[in-house]
Amino acid sequence: MPPSRPPLPPRWLICTALLFALGHAVLASWAMRDKSNTADELAHLTGGYTFNRYNDYRMHPENGNLPQRWQALPAVIMGATYPDLQDPNWRESNVWQTGHRFFFGAGNNPARMLTGARAMNALFGAAVLLLVPYWAWHLFGPAGALVALVFGATCPTLLAHSGLATSDMAMAFFLLAAVSAWWWHLHDPRRRVLALSAVTFGLACVAKFSAVLLPPLFGLLTVAALLVSRSAPRLRWRPFGFSLLTHGLAAFLIIWAAFGFRYSAFNPALPAGEFNLAWDYVLSFGGLKAAVVSLCRDWRLLPEGFLYGLMFVLKHAEARGAFLDGDYSIFGWVSFFPKAFLYKTTPALLVAVTAAAAGLALWARERGIRALGFQLRRVLPLLVLFATYWGISLASHLNIGHRHILPTYPVLYVATGVIGWMIVRAWRSNRAGGWLMTGLAALLAGWQVADLRAVHPHYLAYFSPIVGGPAQGYHHLVDSSLDWGQDLPGLKRWLEENHRPQERLHLSYFGTAEPDYYGIQAVRMPMIHGFRIRRPWHRLEPGLYAISATMLQHVYMGIRGPWTPAQEERYQKFRALAGVFESLNGPLDPAAAPINDLTAAEWNQAWDQYEQLRFARLCHYLRVRRPEAMIGYSILIFRLDQAELDRVLHGSARDLGRAIEAAAGPLP
Repeated sequence: MPPSRPPLPPRWLICTALLFALGHAVLASWAMRDKSNTADELAHLTGGYTFNRYNDYRMHPENGNLPQRWQALPAVIMGATYPDLQDPNWRESNVWQTGHRFFFGAGNNPARMLTGARAMNALFGAAVLLLVPYWAWHLFGPAGALVALVFGATCPTLLAHSGLATSDMAMAFFLLAAVSAWWWHLHDPRRRVLALSAVTFGLACVAKFSAVLLPPLFGLLTVAALLVSRSAPRLRWRPFGFSLLTHGLAAFLIIWAAFGFRYSAFNPALPAGEFNLAWDYVLSFGGLKAAVVSLCRDWRLLPEGFLYGLMFVLKHAEARGAFLDGDYSIFGWVSFFPKAFLYKTTPALLVAVTAAAAGLALWARERGIRALGFQLRRVLPLLVLFATYWGISLASHLNIGHRHILPTYPVLYVATGVIGWMIVRAWRSNRAGGWLMTGLAALLAGWQVADLRAVHPHYLAYFSPIVGGPAQGYHHLVDSSLDWGQDLPGLKRWLEENHRPQERLHLSYFGTAEPDYYGIQAVRMPMIHGFRIRRPWHRLEPGLYAISATMLQHVYMGIRGPWTPAQEERYQKFRALAGVFESLNGPLDPAAAPINDLTAAEWNQAWDQYEQLRFARLCHYLRVRRPEAMIGYSILIFRLDQAELDRVLHGSARDLGRAIEAAAGPLP
């Protein structure tokens, strides 16, 4: 990082960075203007609004107090109406039910709330794009800063998450900012630098619980500074102890301020309640972490909402449904994030980073190992952040989305700055070399922009041509890597142009938006969130089938993986009751009299099992069948006639196998 009194970049570079950052924020927000809320945005806005308006922290304390508050400010300013606080969902702290009513049942305008929240979050993306060129300028000069700025501003991954009201982009910014500020502080003893580092650390603690990585990162950087950084002052225990105390105090005060300087997550002036999942459940994570949190809870050292949110995250990171290349797991794979990185990163960025590494290697060969060591010392904070975050990610069981390695991308953008430095060196050597390097850099930048244009505005669905592009993405990754519930408006537009008269629409949607709000009238098949909306027992009839990629792959369903003989046997057993299910027209009232020696509860349970098996059998076939259309690459459309349904749903296992073979086509 900069020396003790870092100079500012040239004014023209500052203005250029501001323009790129602003353009990035506008483009990210604009691309999402016709997208429905993603699954997590509903909870983020509901939680943030609850924090801001009611000083109550029962709703969604697990996903970053600061970004939720920040993103919900427009909804507070526009006077959005909140659901009745006497509702049972308020007492149960059910953020999903409350959020669904907040968005679609309280007379609010979801599009306006989302637009405001996403614009607020895009400012975090803009902030990242100011840190990136500053680092690149310090390391590689103005030309390096420009190259890094271009690759960062046009990266589909950064654009996708700048345009979504979640905590991922906020954490990407605060991790980089906190590491940068700490490194600066290690080299500059001034109080203002100490204050900047301490406040940044405190804000990171309420941005997302990934901030638990910062103390180890600070420790590694401190040791590294003492060992290899000649400009770092000698460690003196008294000032260093004061620094640690200041950072701890700043985090302590900011955390308490974020939760209203009150221990209880529940505002005593409002109707009482309890957490949706009991304390005993989230503490069942066990081990030292749970013991420390229990101690903090017993002594009220930190706010209840903060402690509960932390344990909620730890508990749910133990095991979680995950999908990768047609395989399923609840504990994840070491290969998940490396593959996700390869699949979701533009080839231009991969080539640029590789070229940068090769350029540095050639330079080191000319100058010697000492020169390389000097350069590595200058980028030490970025290397430590990148290596540590990747190390933690590889060991993680939480393999639900490419977004969880988002904080490592700014380091890659900075690395591309080497190309700018190489261009300057080439021009100083000879004009031919300068033109060649400039042309190659322009080709890489043009390749990046071309990939971006090809996927616009569906940045979340970007997949590299290496794996067939976004149209093949659902074979490799789903959930927030592709399908987060964002494409209901696109589905509505497609239906307006392609829906045939009297054609029935069946919908299985992964997300928290409301199809009825967008005028999508459909038979509701299994969905990730039912929101307690009554779904009559129904037949699957000829017509259109719109299925979200995550639902098609059955990641979070009870039945995952290949269709087995045991599942086939159960399905055929329940299929024999199909006529009875249709005549009963459930779901049945639990108090209803027994029918055919089965209680109403047993009939309801039997239907649930039958519907899950029927849907799993259908998806097992559709995963190899080519869709008629793809909406934003996240919702697949199939048009099925009666003959095809008969082969897939009403025949034997052999009939199903023949249908799959026919859909897959001949082997190459």
